[in-house]
Amino acid sequence: MRPATLFVFAKPPRIGLSKTRLAKGLGKAAARRIASFTLARTLRASKASGCQVIVCVSPDSQAWGNSGAHTFKGLPRQPQGRGGLTERLGLALELAPAGPVLFIGADAPDVNAARLRGAVARLRRDDAVFGPARDGGFWLFGLNKGPHTRSPFDGVRWSGPHAMEDVWSNLPARSRIGLLDQLIDIDEVSDWKAWIRRER
Repeated sequence: MRPATLFVFAKPPRIGLSKTRLAKGLGKAAARRIASFTLARTLRASKASGCQVIVCVSPDSQAWGNSGAHTFKGLPRQPQGRGGLTERLGLALELAPAGPVLFIGADAPDVNAARLRGAVARLRRDDAVFGPARDGGFWLFGLNKGPHTRSPFDGVRWSGPHAMEDVWSNLPARSRIGLLDQLIDIDEVSDWKAWIRRER
């Protein structure tokens, strides 16, 4: 049986490239440290998940040669491609093989291998699965790709409280939807502070 495909959407933790919203409140150096921290935890969990992992990288140049090999722990890479998040997620879905397909970012430090395996297990009985984020988005989305699967990412209001709701509404009627634990995506200073408080 083919393993689930797990796409990790990520950027290298560089000043001015990743965590730009966080940098406005905490400073560029602190934002880069947090980006490195969340990326490392995400990649470690992904490698231990049992999934076929592909890191969708931005900028696209990180997908070739040795430039991103160390940053992304030697995992297979492909470019995110042009356009907004709708187009980039849609491209990954188009390139994915049939079967369970998962999408995550590198912003939720509480992602672990058990949660990723749990998402795959949910897709054995459900048509799609969400890992909700505290801000109304999601830290994970997965679905079972078949020959007639259409992208559910069109018209989604990203980076806001309606992202999960919009993707959900694009799924076929009567889809069976599974829900995982709600986690904190670290995009803003308030997210980081909330995660720190939760860890104490």
